[in-house]
Amino acid sequence: MIRTTHDFLNERKSQGSRVGMINLGCARNLVDSQAILGRLKKNGHRLVEVKDCDVAIVNTCSFVEEARRESVDCILDLIDLKKSGKLKKIIVAGCLAQRFGTELAQEFKDVDAFVGTPAFTKDQIPAQVYLTPRHFAYVKICESCFNQCSFCAIPKIKGKFSSRSLETVVAEVKALDEKGVKEINIIGQDITAYGMDLYRKKSLAALLKEIAAATKNIEWIRLLYAFPAHMDDELIEVMASVPKICPYIDLPLQHINDRILTAMNRGITKQATIDLLTKIRRQIPQASLRTTFIVGFPGETDAEFDELVSFVRQMRIERVGVFVYSREEGTPAYFYPNQVPERIKKQRLDRLMSEQKLIAQKVQEGFLGRRLRVLIEEKQRNSDGLYLGRTQYDAPEVDGLVYVHSQKSLTIGDFTMVEVTDAFEYDLTGRVVETK
Repeated sequence: MIRTTHDFLNERKSQGSRVGMINLGCARNLVDSQAILGRLKKNGHRLVEVKDCDVAIVNTCSFVEEARRESVDCILDLIDLKKSGKLKKIIVAGCLAQRFGTELAQEFKDVDAFVGTPAFTKDQIPAQVYLTPRHFAYVKICESCFNQCSFCAIPKIKGKFSSRSLETVVAEVKALDEKGVKEINIIGQDITAYGMDLYRKKSLAALLKEIAAATKNIEWIRLLYAFPAHMDDELIEVMASVPKICPYIDLPLQHINDRILTAMNRGITKQATIDLLTKIRRQIPQASLRTTFIVGFPGETDAEFDELVSFVRQMRIERVGVFVYSREEGTPAYFYPNQVPERIKKQRLDRLMSEQKLIAQKVQEGFLGRRLRVLIEEKQRNSDGLYLGRTQYDAPEVDGLVYVHSQKSLTIGDFTMVEVTDAFEYDLTGRVVETK
C-alpha cells in the first residue's frame, strides 16, 4: 500500500519539520498539493519555501512523456541539493510515484519516499492551504475519468471515477466565498460526469445552481476539463442563465475524424461535435471555448489530419492547444499499428498551431474598442501604472492576459472596466475607463 506524506514523516519522527513543496503539472495536481500541505500544517509541520526546507516534496505529473521528463529532472535537482547538504529528505508524490513507484525507488536511491497521490473520497475535507492568489481558487469536484480513452493512462493511475458529495463541494465554496475569493475554477478530469457515481445521473448543473445561490463575493465560476460526449442541454441552459458562470468552457475535443474518434474511444462523432459547438454558441452567444487536439495518433493519415485542419478553420475555436500523441504504456493505443513517426507528428503540430495563430489573432482583434470587465492580478514591477489582469474569457495560467494602463492605483483582486486599445495573438492591452 502506498503511504501518505504524513505517514512517512511520522515514521521518521519528523514532527515539526520545515517542509517545502514543488508542484508540477496541471491545476488538479495543485489541488492535491494543497491537500498535502493542509494536512501537514494541521499536524504541526512548518511550511516554507523549498530553499529553506528540511523536507522537499515534489508533486509529479505522469500524463505524457514530456511531463515525466520534467518530473525526473526535478527529482535529480533535489537529489543534488540533498547531496550538498541543503536538504535532509526528499518525498516524491503524485502521478509519477503512483504509476512507477517501484521502478523509481530502484533508480533513485537518494529519494526517501514515494507516496503516490492523496486519497480522494466523496466527503473529502477541503484543503487548508491554498497555493493560488487570494482572489481565485481551484475546486476539484471529482477524480479520475468516467471515460476510457484508448490513449490515456489517467484511469490506470487514478483508479475508478469518484465524485465529491454536493454538500462537501458547496461547503468548500462557501468557505472560500467568506474569505473574499472572487473566482472559482471548477476542475476534474471530467467535470461533466460529476455525480454519475454518487447520484446515478449527471449533476454538474445542479451543483452550479447550488454554488451560485450560496455565494456572495464569488463573481466568476469557471468550468475546466469538460468531456464533449457528456455535455447535455441542462448544463448549457444553466451556463446561459446563471450570470456568475463565465461564458467559457474547456472542452477537449482531441480530434474530429470519425475513424480516429472511434479508435480513441471518445464516444462522440464529428457531426455530434459540430452540433454541440453550434448549440453552445447559439445559446451562449458570448461563449469562449478552449480545446485541445492530438496530432499523430496511430494510423492518422494525411487526409485525416487535413480534415482536422479544415475543422479548426471552420469552427474558429478561440483557444486551442495541440499535443503530439504520446505512446503510453498500459493503454490500448500503445499496441495500435501504424505508429506515426515523430518527425511527422512535429510537422503536423507546427502546421495546426500556425493555422490557429491566425484565428487567435482575429479573435483578439474583435475586442478592439470594446469595454471588458477585468480581474486585476498583479502590478508590473518597475512600471508606472501598468497592471496585469484577466477577462472572463481567460482561465488562470493557461490563457492570455490584459495589460492594463491606469492613472490611479488599482487593488489586486478587484474588478475594473478596461477599454481595449491593442490586440496581440494571445494578450490584450487597454486602459481603465471610469464608470458612473
